[in-house]
Amino acid sequence: MTIYVLIKLLGSLALLMYGMKSMSEGLQKMAGSQLRHILGAMTTNRFTGILTGAFVTAAIQSSTATTVMTVSFVNAGLLTLVQAISVIMGANIGTTLTAWIMSAGMGGSGDESGFTMMTAIFLAFLIGICLIFSRRSARKSGGEFVFGLCFLLLGLQFLKQNAADMDLGSDPSVLHFFEVTGQWGFASTLLFLLLGSILTMCVQSSAAVMAITMVLCSAGALPIYQGIALVMGENIGTTVTSNIAAMTANSKSRSAALAHMVFNVFGVVWVLCIFHYFVNTVCSFVGYDAELAAVDRVYASEHAYLLNYVLPAFHTSFNVCNVLILIWFIRPLERLVSRPFPQEEEEDFRLRFIQGGILSTPELSILEAHKEINNYAERTRRMFQMVDELQGMTDDKAFNKLYSRIEKYEGISDNMEIEIANYLNNLSDGRLSSETKNQIRMMLREVSEIESIGDSCFKLAHTIHNRNRDKKVFTPELQDRIQQMMTLTNQSLEQMTKVLKGGGKTAAMVSINIETEINNYREQLKVQNVDDIAAGKYDYQTGVYYLDFVNECEKLADYVINVVEVRADVNHKG
Repeated sequence: MTIYVLIKLLGSLALLMYGMKSMSEGLQKMAGSQLRHILGAMTTNRFTGILTGAFVTAAIQSSTATTVMTVSFVNAGLLTLVQAISVIMGANIGTTLTAWIMSAGMGGSGDESGFTMMTAIFLAFLIGICLIFSRRSARKSGGEFVFGLCFLLLGLQFLKQNAADMDLGSDPSVLHFFEVTGQWGFASTLLFLLLGSILTMCVQSSAAVMAITMVLCSAGALPIYQGIALVMGENIGTTVTSNIAAMTANSKSRSAALAHMVFNVFGVVWVLCIFHYFVNTVCSFVGYDAELAAVDRVYASEHAYLLNYVLPAFHTSFNVCNVLILIWFIRPLERLVSRPFPQEEEEDFRLRFIQGGILSTPELSILEAHKEINNYAERTRRMFQMVDELQGMTDDKAFNKLYSRIEKYEGISDNMEIEIANYLNNLSDGRLSSETKNQIRMMLREVSEIESIGDSCFKLAHTIHNRNRDKKVFTPELQDRIQQMMTLTNQSLEQMTKVLKGGGKTAAMVSINIETEINNYREQLKVQNVDDIAAGKYDYQTGVYYLDFVNECEKLADYVINVVEVRADVNHKG
């Protein structure tokens, strides 16, 4: 093989992989939110979960993207691990559509010369149209999909043409290698199974390995049994990649990734037990005699084009049969994959949903960021409740312990802001729709305002700490007024979490009303404070601590309403 031929092969693979990526991203941009809604709503039982996983994966042409969405829903509590496993099973069926698309792109008849001039002109015309569409934001995602499809077809045709130019089916060294390894029996199957797994892990694309296998088989170089073994290895290799990526994720994510591996490994094991019978049966569906092809080289050469359909037919049959077997054992599978990863205890202010190592595309990552911001807001609300508990404490030891905890959380809250903001900034570097870019800008503002809420919580705790240090005591009247302000502020925080979870403009208006009530109450307390000091009900320094506390609560409520405005898209002046 010359350097020139090798470069052409690598270029063809690069076109293929780029085309697949562009197709997937274009479809996800067109229907990402709708597909996420479908995935969350249509998993009421194992059967609908499988159908949903298959539909979503076939639609977006990425089983990895489906797995990422599924894991994020598990983390958010929207899906159980049982439901997630059923979706992953369906994703394995949906991903077989990719092989059929490549089969159509490879052509069918053995008399075809491969990449014709008319094909090149047609695809070039389509690419030009896509470039025009890509200038219009409304049609940009659709243009990206067709653009990716064109590159996919170009890559496939170049692969096929390169294989024809190399004449692998007549190369003595290639034929000798496959002939020798073919005589190893079961060891030959295991060898190509291992090669398929390693190749998939190296190129990070099961579609690329499938395309290489189809090219080698249709060229008459690779016998069908070894080709099928490569496809089986590809099924294992793609799960190894996801498991390595999930190593830094939480226990539920790792369990879901492990379920994907167990599913495919189990399928490979039982197919190996009836390997020749299963392959021959699939070949008979397509009209290809695998046993005759093994002994009759003329027959194998004349009917090699049928292997373009045998391979996707096997891929589909393998996954469908595997699902039909394992669908009845989902709960035992759940217990099996959960055992190596015991549920860890959740720590306050710990990133739960952002798992950068297992994300696929920026569009889908928005869901992870939204959930993390909601989690961040919920943690700061808990921090405020700790302040409420702190201001009523009389035991010094318990007070100092809780105060130190709040101080620690304030520092961790700052770190969370930085981590989420960095994640969003990295996300914005990707190829995004204008709508998604605007979402990221709004989310960055939300994160900044939520961090300010955490700062206010610590300032409130610090005010209480200073008051105790100076041995100042609030009168019962002041305690009642502070408690009323704390209650209103806590209500505003609760309402904010409802808005972040999708409460809409109705919940936002409730938040605005509460914030208005807090403002009015703060003004009332300021006036009352001057009168009380003048009347000698408490000294000036006590009044300072009291008013500092009230003012900080009002500031906190302002930060809350800023978050609400951003998420619910409402305007408020106050």
